[in-house]
Amino acid sequence: MRYKVAPEPRDLEFLEAAQRAVPLVPETVDDCCARLIDRTEISARDDAREYLTFLEALELVAETPRGYERERAGPERSALADAFERRVFGTSELLDALAESGQLTADEAFDRLREHVPRWERERRADWEREWRERTERLLEWAVVFGLATGGGDGYRFAGES
Repeated sequence: MRYKVAPEPRDLEFLEAAQRAVPLVPETVDDCCARLIDRTEISARDDAREYLTFLEALELVAETPRGYERERAGPERSALADAFERRVFGTSELLDALAESGQLTADEAFDRLREHVPRWERERRADWEREWRERTERLLEWAVVFGLATGGGDGYRFAGES
């Protein structure tokens, strides 16, 4: 399963704090979101829900029939990079584009990702391109956090093994 979520990029310390906010014993989505708001810099429930899903994509938390629970393994950069590339939609495609091109701006990276955006996503909103441009930039910034890319602003470069 690949997750579409790409919240605002933060550092590894934030991911560690967010993971610690989720209990070892499963709790409901609402309880986990409340804990994320109480124990991190997240201030809105929708943002907390997005980060909870992102933590699941990164294999830092797991969804069970009783709710979400924290995985015991901590956020190691190489494991996070691997999960990010495998489980977050658009990441492997962007990394392939960076590897092929050498360097891409966020707009150029979006142009390379555009063909992979599912049709239903394009038809969901009239301004789907704006949303996916923002998502592309967030994915690129997360790739930098996980050591899969370097750069920013004026251009991103591939930095990892794909």
